[in-house]
Amino acid sequence: MVTLRQLEYLVAVVEHGSFTRAAELLHVTQSALSHQMRVLERAVGGPLLERLPRAVRLTPMGREMLPFAKAALADAERAVSAARRTSGLDCGELRLATVYSVSLGVLPPVLRAWRRAHGEVRIRLFEHRHADELHAAMTEGTADLAVGPLSREWDGPIETVGVEEFVVVLPIGDPAASGDATTVDLSTLADRGWVHYAPGNGLADILDQACAAAGFQPKTAVRTEQTATAPALAAAGLGPALVPANVVPPRFTASVRRPDPPVRRDLVAYARSRHDPLAAAFVTTLVRHACVLPAHVRKHLGVAAPRRG
Repeated sequence: MVTLRQLEYLVAVVEHGSFTRAAELLHVTQSALSHQMRVLERAVGGPLLERLPRAVRLTPMGREMLPFAKAALADAERAVSAARRTSGLDCGELRLATVYSVSLGVLPPVLRAWRRAHGEVRIRLFEHRHADELHAAMTEGTADLAVGPLSREWDGPIETVGVEEFVVVLPIGDPAASGDATTVDLSTLADRGWVHYAPGNGLADILDQACAAAGFQPKTAVRTEQTATAPALAAAGLGPALVPANVVPPRFTASVRRPDPPVRRDLVAYARSRHDPLAAAFVTTLVRHACVLPAHVRKHLGVAAPRRG
């Protein structure tokens, strides 16, 4: 049976003229996308796309099918909109609490997808420096939903978002990043001055704990209040920085390595009580679109893309 997901894949490949680009935008692997297109072609009884060396072109069968595929996707969107209006998902405000690094690295693709689907719902974002501050804000009822690390036990509903990887950023040509290794032993950086974080920033605790696990206390070359500033300072040669992988920008000129021992933290969404329709819909969008380990960082680390649908 032909699925809406397969039709979405067909339209994306045609509109972007490339399996590679379509896979990136759909957040799936190219192999998974190609597999679903082959399944679709078997279902309809013939080839829909002609795969050329540098482009993709519709076959006559594909040209006939494309407008119907677009119409089916549009009908599905209208059906969802009608149901959403009934449940109140096309209006109102969702109060969302998080920590600074998550709002910078994880949430942008989620909020983009949410706005496409729920454009009339306002998002009010509350950002905090530390997971303990986030926990306290949620205890006080500041927001409807929290997204970030969970610092202590929580009595309300909790949804797993993913495991956040941390990476070490070093300038191009740094001896610690030489060779083909995708990891760096933190103990070899014990004598370096680090790009550290301001006291009260939760990432300062993570850096101190990671270095302690490697047997040393990090020296500080410079402290920054801003998560986004840390990789830029490290790339400029002020010292190594330990940052969430998802805050490393694309086309970033620096060496990115996974620390040894690895540094990770669980990200969750949590609320005080059972999710209302707005919060439940946001959690669904969050789990699907959260950018925990971006494709450009996976390339730095030699990590295969996750396999999806």
